[in-house]
Amino acid sequence: MMNDLSEQDLLSYRGEWMVFWRDKVLVDDNGALPQGAWSQLTSLHHYAAQVQSLPPLEQTDTPPPALPVLDIGAEHVDIQGWQWVSLRQILTGATAFHYKEYSRAWQYVHFLRTHRYCGQCGGHTETISWEMAVQCRQCRHRAYPRVSPCIIVAIYRDDEILLARGVRHKDPQMYSTLAGFVESGETLEQALHREVFEEVGIRIKNEEYFESQAWPFPHSLMVGYIAEYAGGEINIDEREIVDAHWFNIQDLPKIPPTMSVAGRLINAVVARHRS
Repeated sequence: MMNDLSEQDLLSYRGEWMVFWRDKVLVDDNGALPQGAWSQLTSLHHYAAQVQSLPPLEQTDTPPPALPVLDIGAEHVDIQGWQWVSLRQILTGATAFHYKEYSRAWQYVHFLRTHRYCGQCGGHTETISWEMAVQCRQCRHRAYPRVSPCIIVAIYRDDEILLARGVRHKDPQMYSTLAGFVESGETLEQALHREVFEEVGIRIKNEEYFESQAWPFPHSLMVGYIAEYAGGEINIDEREIVDAHWFNIQDLPKIPPTMSVAGRLINAVVARHRS
């Protein structure tokens, strides 16, 4: 659920503000989000009607306040003393709580940008106040934010772990775990075995669920597994993978940070073999 902020709530709020432009986030010179009273953010007052509130994910006795979210869209605004940085950069240094909130905000903003019109009749859509969705003003067709399940797996063999470098990896020195989208009609387990075999040509066994993570680029739900090597030789799919190797856990290449489930999967395998 995401609601328009009332004028009273807008004026009384004193926390952080999440402001998007394209795929970037507004921060100060120290990399921090805008924080404080709306009256201080004079450069954004033109967009006051577009500010919405995103209720916190955590359901506790004393939940944090809703996070105000403002999407400027494609309209560029230069704000003195502030800069636009990529969401990926923001998430790299975010706390676990902020990672969840920022990721969720971006996924909803992306959803609204791509669902301004009904996919059934072409009419204009409008947001719904009681749930995270949009509804067509004409045919009443309702659409929800897209969530794309994706398996991600750390594969071990004795004291080695299989790591690969994907075609789309931005850092040529970084190796990571294998991952791939679940196809229509598949179970998570079927997708796990298929993706591993398609990408590197090996078989796995004894797979166990590790944890999941929402990954907002743009709308993935990463479902993490740890699995044991069962057989086969590495034979990479060059459309997806640039390189793949077995690495000794004592001599790993550059790996993803622990803010990602990939980094935590690798660390979990290493910890198991060291214990």
